[in-house]
Order: sequence, then structure tokens, then C-alpha cells
Amino acid sequence: MDGEALDERGIDRVEPERTRLIYRHTLGTRIWHWVNAVTIFVLLMSGAMIFNAHPRLYWGQYGANFDRAWLEISADDRGGYLKLGDRRFDTDGVLGRWEDKDGSIRNNAFPYWATIPSGYDLAHARRWHLTFALVLAFGLLFFLIASLFNRHIQKDFLLKWREVGPANLWHDVVEHLKLRFDNPDDPGGFNILQKLSYLIVIFVLIPLAIFTGLTMSPGMDAAWPWMLDLFGGRQSARSIHFIVASLILLFILVHLVLVLLAGPLNGVRGMISGWLRVPAGEER
Repeated sequence: MDGEALDERGIDRVEPERTRLIYRHTLGTRIWHWVNAVTIFVLLMSGAMIFNAHPRLYWGQYGANFDRAWLEISADDRGGYLKLGDRRFDTDGVLGRWEDKDGSIRNNAFPYWATIPSGYDLAHARRWHLTFALVLAFGLLFFLIASLFNRHIQKDFLLKWREVGPANLWHDVVEHLKLRFDNPDDPGGFNILQKLSYLIVIFVLIPLAIFTGLTMSPGMDAAWPWMLDLFGGRQSARSIHFIVASLILLFILVHLVLVLLAGPLNGVRGMISGWLRVPAGEER
């Protein structure tokens, strides 16, 4: 097997005679990656605590306890549950009703280990969330400016017509299922599935998270009332915000699984030093 391999203990086994190092990740990309690694998790966990204050989601301008919610995480006599429309899923012990670290039974949407702070505290959760939302927004701005100067976007993210064809997309899916992630013609480059996922996260999901978050702020609504019309009201913005956060979490989980499958030491080393080990004899 070329490149990074895993021995029986799951540890990267390097074959120096068959691999070489290339400079893959610029300093700006590496800084943004690690800052985001902390920022996103703080936002997800503090957002979960904020959601606990009213664990129901609506579409439209208004939403209250007696309005019809399209999503609800709560508990009743049968235990904790997640409800999507009219469909109920029992989640007792994980969502809706769970055991606290001191053994107490709590009726909140998300458990203590998934929230910041771990104890119910809406005020502090909002402070954490708003602080790291600023880090996310200005971090994205820094990354985009740096990427224009170092041509990261032009070199790595621009799609070519032949790449988005059905045959090429299917070929990339098959290669991923076979756990072959490197392009032999361009071992340091991104494959089409990577390009599409990064483009969606960077240019769609993160901006949507930022702007729907702003739409939920009464102060921003007074300054930019058009945002309420754009997202269909504050409750619709809250629902979109929740969906976007869930998609970002899904992206992170898939990303971590692929890093483990592709060779974790090589991937982490590349994102720390910028240097990535690729099959020898193939040029970038």
C-alpha cells in the first residue's frame, strides 16, 4: 500500500522509500483550521444550552409553547423523546430526559456533557456563544483574505467542468468506498467530493449560520430589518440556524472518520507543520 498505512495497532506505518513530503497547507489555512476546531465545538455546545431554554422549533414569524413545532425535544410520562412533525422517536437517557453527573434526573433537551456550561445557565451560554460567533465571523474573513493572497481558493477550490460530471462524481464515490482518497495524478490536491464539501461549508453553511444568528438579534433586526424578510421571520431563522449547525456537526464527524481512515498521523502532522506525506514519484 502506497503512502501512509496502519499497522495492527492502528498506528501510521511510514514507508520512506515509497513516499515523499510536499508542502500542502499554508500558515493561514492551518491557523484557521485549529481556531475553528475550538470555535465550532464551543458554538455547538453553547448553542445546545441555549436550545435547552426552549427546545422547540417553528417556521414563520412567531413561535410559542402552544404553536405547532416542526421539531421538539422534550419528555413526558413515557420518557424523553425527539419529535419531528407528527413522528416521535424515543430518546430517553440521551435526549429529553437523562441522568446528571450527580445522579439526578433532568428534563432538558441536551444532556450536561453536550452543553456549555454543563449546568443550566442561559446567560452564560449566550456569552460563550456570542463571543465565539465573533471569532467564527472574523476568522472566516481572515481565511478568505489570506486565501486570495496565497491563491488557495483559486488553486484548490475552483471546480472544473469535467470534475462535476456524473461519471467523475460516481468514480470519486467508488474510490472513497474503496478507501482510496488520493488522486494519483495530483496526490496533494483535493478530490471533487472534498472540493464540494469545503465549498458548501465555507461559502454556504458558515455564512448562513452567521446571518441567521444575526437575524435572531433584536438589535440587528432594528438595523437590518430586511434580514427578517430574507429568512421568513425570526423563528424561521432559528430553525435554519439549527439545521445548519446540525449539518456542520455532520461534516465534522465525516471529516474525522476520513482522517482516521486516510492516516491520522499524516493528516494531523500536515495540518500542524504544513507538510504532507504522499506517494513518491508523483508531482503536485
